[in-house]
Amino acid sequence: MSRRTLQLPSWLPIDPYILALIGTVVLAALLPASGAAADVAGGVSTGAVAFLFFLYGARLSTAEALDGLRHWRLHLTVLTCTFVVFPLLGLASKGLVPHILTPQLQGGFLFLCLIPSTIQSSIAFTSIARGNVPAAICAGSFSSIAGIFLTPLLAAALLGSSGGGFSGDALAKIAVQLLLPFVAGQLLRRWIGGFLARHKKVLGYVDRGSILLVVYTAFSEGMVAGIWHQVTPARLAALLGAEAVLLAVMLSLSWYGAKRLGFGREDRIAIQFAGSKKSLAAGLPMASVLFGAQASLAVLPLMLFHQMQLMVCAVIAKRRARDPQEEPADGGRVESRAVTVN
Repeated sequence: MSRRTLQLPSWLPIDPYILALIGTVVLAALLPASGAAADVAGGVSTGAVAFLFFLYGARLSTAEALDGLRHWRLHLTVLTCTFVVFPLLGLASKGLVPHILTPQLQGGFLFLCLIPSTIQSSIAFTSIARGNVPAAICAGSFSSIAGIFLTPLLAAALLGSSGGGFSGDALAKIAVQLLLPFVAGQLLRRWIGGFLARHKKVLGYVDRGSILLVVYTAFSEGMVAGIWHQVTPARLAALLGAEAVLLAVMLSLSWYGAKRLGFGREDRIAIQFAGSKKSLAAGLPMASVLFGAQASLAVLPLMLFHQMQLMVCAVIAKRRARDPQEEPADGGRVESRAVTVN
């Protein structure tokens, strides 16, 4: 996410891309794809997801990722927040069924807890707060790579049949649609990396357009299947409340837990922003593959949480920017260097 997106007028504290997502949902509600049109949309969406992960692989600098391994304690802390603490809290949400969340919304809430962290917004917020930006880059990249493997496995283990029928076929789809394109992008990065860097802005529109297509396809399937009759305003309000508690817990644990582990201020900022957020860009394509016709309800908690985390973290980042500087704690940090946030 760009810095321009973070600096919105006070009367419109909403990511413009979220508005585009909402518009896509409304379009799917009014004009859902059905019949032959749904088959075409599904095929195009599958291709778009594969291309999206190909671009992810082609953009990731292997050298930069290996350089970031020097700060392994920080990355291990972020991965623990993302793939251990978050899933445990997601499992605890089963206690909210049926009085607060429906089983379907709780499944989406748990799926939200299983996906990787963000990259762009973690970098942007860490930069605004004067934190360890290179560490945030590496932490987000490692989380995204790990998520390609861990998210489907965790979903299969923790969601089971409630996740839309996880099976060997579902994991095979993940491998074919997500993992193989990612690996292909890494292998071809040597030849196409320069081209992608020169056309970064245009390819950013391709990224976002692909995700909008995934959202339209998923919500169209939900409308045709009639699953939206299961969601009431009261349930949505309850879901928002549960997600607010989840975000508050993770922001507190990542900040104060990092302090107990001996990290300095700049590293704690990177850990807090990378360890408390979830990636909409990674979660939506995975949900479309894993959940099928149930994907619309599965991604609803993620879409709400994504906007909530951006609004809350924007406020925290501005406050952290006013904190007094301090020397980094022993244990090292990746050397600072100029970073452009896109």
